[in-house]
Amino acid sequence: METNIRYAGFFIRAMASFIDTLALALPVGFVIYFLSGGEWFDFSTYQQNLQMAMNGNANALSNQPTTSLKWELLFEVSVLVVTMLFWKNSKGATPGKKLLHIKVVDAKTFQDISNKQAITRSLGYIPSTLLFGVGFLMVLFRKDKKSLHDLLAQTAVIYEEK
Repeated sequence: METNIRYAGFFIRAMASFIDTLALALPVGFVIYFLSGGEWFDFSTYQQNLQMAMNGNANALSNQPTTSLKWELLFEVSVLVVTMLFWKNSKGATPGKKLLHIKVVDAKTFQDISNKQAITRSLGYIPSTLLFGVGFLMVLFRKDKKSLHDLLAQTAVIYEEK
């Protein structure tokens, strides 16, 4: 069975992630921002810093906008839940993966992932990110194209069969 399996590489996975950011994280972000009444983060400071940078001011980043940890956590958890729901209800594919014809599967059976795998994989993004992105870059160097979060959850990202 594994001879027909084509593992999805780094760049197609990165493209799927970008699409998912636009399709999932951005809408969730708008909802959280409006629910927070603007508390989530201070856009006026961002605008001020951008204006200073455009004017060539070297101190443009000296004053960083404040961010509410409570709302940031709600955003992160919401994106995590929405992503896991897509993995479970769309045969392992978020909108970006679906568009690019790739999906997340169990690494041994190549079947749909379990709830435990979805949760482990989602939480596995944390060490993949905190290790300066090395957890994601592993895909470039592994024959099976697995990232750190794939290894932790025993999942793989493969091309859908035609």
